[in-house]
Amino acid sequence: MKAFEKHPGIALTIGILGISLSSIFVRYSSAPSAVTAFWRLFLTVLLMTPMTLLSADIRKAFKGTTRKDLLLSAVSGFFLAVHFVLWFESLKLTSVASSTTIVCTEVIWVALGFCIFLKGRIPIAAIGAILITLCGSVLIAFADSAAGSNLSGDILALLAAISAAVYMLIGREVRKRVSTSVYTYVVYIACSAVLLILCISGKTSPVQYGLSPVIVGFLLAVFSTMLGHSVFSWALKYFTPAFLSASKLCEPVVAAILAAILFGEIPHYLVVVGGVLILTGVFAYSMIESKKGA
Repeated sequence: MKAFEKHPGIALTIGILGISLSSIFVRYSSAPSAVTAFWRLFLTVLLMTPMTLLSADIRKAFKGTTRKDLLLSAVSGFFLAVHFVLWFESLKLTSVASSTTIVCTEVIWVALGFCIFLKGRIPIAAIGAILITLCGSVLIAFADSAAGSNLSGDILALLAAISAAVYMLIGREVRKRVSTSVYTYVVYIACSAVLLILCISGKTSPVQYGLSPVIVGFLLAVFSTMLGHSVFSWALKYFTPAFLSASKLCEPVVAAILAAILFGEIPHYLVVVGGVLILTGVFAYSMIESKKGA
């Protein structure tokens, strides 16, 4: 990372590309969603294990973590597993543009959950941003329905966003007491374990689909997780959270462009309009939260 410290913008660009490739990689897997997701998380854990176990600071942080926080981290991992399965399944049923854009509403569901369950307050201006985002989601669903697409893909993407929001809300509380390294490692282990259980309960073996899901899982682990989400965490040292939140909104745009090139998926104009509304609403909400935090 030393080379990127002088030019953090380059690292951030790589991070945006990394998360944008998630939906593209998933499309190339011929295995069930739970199998593809399992290999992503399992291989991520394998890549993280050496540096986690060899770090004296992380080992010390583990010893100082309570059982309650470890359990909450595991529950967070459960909802992350649900998110991956729902989102990967969504990508099989609807366009990359629709799925990735709807999943971006995660931050809105985090806000609503924070208000309902954690007794937080949402500014009036933020309510307007949330309504804009929801209108965009409805417009995308209407466009897909009018085009004869299966609405279940959009619904699964919405449920994936909500499950990701639950994962984020739990993490928001646990991270007040637990280090990022410990929390992330426990979450990923729990997530991969849940995904393995889902595979077994569905009478599916992760190894019965050949190398396709393994290769896709490895690409997801390296590019989308390690060089994607991890880079965004690292970039907090150089950029404001509001700027990074806005940068993440590039994901559905880049993913839609790649899908148009690779799969010939040209989104309906109403999907584009709905996507613009969603991204505008999420961006506006991020800016409002940033000002409130300041």
